[in-house]
Amino acid sequence: MSTNESAAQRANLRFVKLSGKVTKGRIELALAVLLALAAVGTAWAGFQSAKWSGVQAIDYARAGAVRTESARAPTRAGQLMNVDVTAFTQWVAALSAENRDDPSKIANGNYQPNPHVASGFLFNRFRTEFKPAMTAWLATRPLLNPKAPRTPFEMPQYRLATNEQSARLLTDAERYAALARQANQRSDNYVLTVVLLALVLFFGSVTQRVTEPRSQVLLFGLTAVALVAAVVLLLLLPIQL
Repeated sequence: MSTNESAAQRANLRFVKLSGKVTKGRIELALAVLLALAAVGTAWAGFQSAKWSGVQAIDYARAGAVRTESARAPTRAGQLMNVDVTAFTQWVAALSAENRDDPSKIANGNYQPNPHVASGFLFNRFRTEFKPAMTAWLATRPLLNPKAPRTPFEMPQYRLATNEQSARLLTDAERYAALARQANQRSDNYVLTVVLLALVLFFGSVTQRVTEPRSQVLLFGLTAVALVAAVVLLLLLPIQL
């Protein structure tokens, strides 16, 4: 082998070693950037998971409070219905007594409240919610019509605002519960992102310890893919501040 050939081989070997060092240096630099991004992403995902967990707790608390308030409404409705039933019973008793004294007053089945007698006095003091049902019931001429509803409480006009309020509160409670479940899912999604970022840190740490070039490139590719997947997921998830 000539002196020139030996010198050329030594130069080529030095070039290969130098290229390998440059490539390794670039991989290490890129790996450091990926690991830094993974660390920042992990902190951000943990922060967002905690925030959405807080939203979940608040919405569940609201749902519980509204559901408790909704449970009180039927009790109040029952009390008001008892008032209406008692007033109606007293009105029927007063009207029966007046009919015995003067049957001609309601002989045609029509009733007109007279404030100067007991039945009229009671009629004029029915609760505001009860009067529409009572008026509609009297329009069916129940004193003569056997097909008329037996009481005004069977009329569709008899509606208690507390019952309607209870229904609205139940709807609100379900809405808050749905929001809480949604916040819980979003918190879980951020936890999934943390898992992906943990894979980035794992592959990155293994890449730093591998000396074989092909294995190092393969692990670096897995690190980059895991980071891209985590970043895409982070960009798609809603933010809570």
